[in-house]
Amino acid sequence: MLAKPRPLDRTGEVETGVAAEAAGLDALLGHLKPIEIIERSAHEFRGAVAAVSSFGADSAVLLHMISEIDRSLPIIFLDTGKHFEETLGYRDALVADFGLTDIRVIKPEETALQRVDPTGRLHETDTDSCCNVRKVEPLARGIEPFRAWFTGRKRFQASTRTALPVFEAVGSRIRINPLAHWTTSDQADYMRAHALRENPLVAYGYLSIGCFPCTQPVQPGEDARSGRWAGHAKTECGIHLSGLEKSLTDASL
Repeated sequence: MLAKPRPLDRTGEVETGVAAEAAGLDALLGHLKPIEIIERSAHEFRGAVAAVSSFGADSAVLLHMISEIDRSLPIIFLDTGKHFEETLGYRDALVADFGLTDIRVIKPEETALQRVDPTGRLHETDTDSCCNVRKVEPLARGIEPFRAWFTGRKRFQASTRTALPVFEAVGSRIRINPLAHWTTSDQADYMRAHALRENPLVAYGYLSIGCFPCTQPVQPGEDARSGRWAGHAKTECGIHLSGLEKSLTDASL
């Protein structure tokens, strides 16, 4: 008689199935225009899809497209406690501009902050741990109710994103990058065509905007994300890495 599958076996089966689903969607829909990808995905994952937005340098494009499809689609914003004031103001302005109705502000757990970053200066000594407690764990909580989520990531943003697919599996969920294949020109053209508001920090050379202690203006000739954690080997905060879901059960965060 066959043994009953253990929980870990079932988890592996689920993740294998999701990986196949993501690959299938990428083959079927990945070549479409971004707004068509959003529309088809919103239908595919009806009631179980959200968008994650940093309200950063180029967030307006994805959010505008979403508002054209469904203004009530949940938008997850990670309030790390270290944002530029301009980012918070930009968030509120875009929400009003687009009539978005379901903004979910997710914050770090206070008990976790007291345990690992009681002085608020963890970023000075351990950027990975700071991102874990302020971004990775909160995002895991934010996306937990959903089967899929949209991001605004693009291949041109950094050398680490050049092979970015439109649909990708992250554990038991699917991450959707509708703008993956867009260029800087595509983005600029869309911003102008729809007269979209720009994050005020862009005018000062901030082409990728995160928390203020770890973000600086981009230098000429560098990629858009070079101003993030400048001087460190770090290139991603962790919310876009495949181990995201580990933080749902990792008591060390």
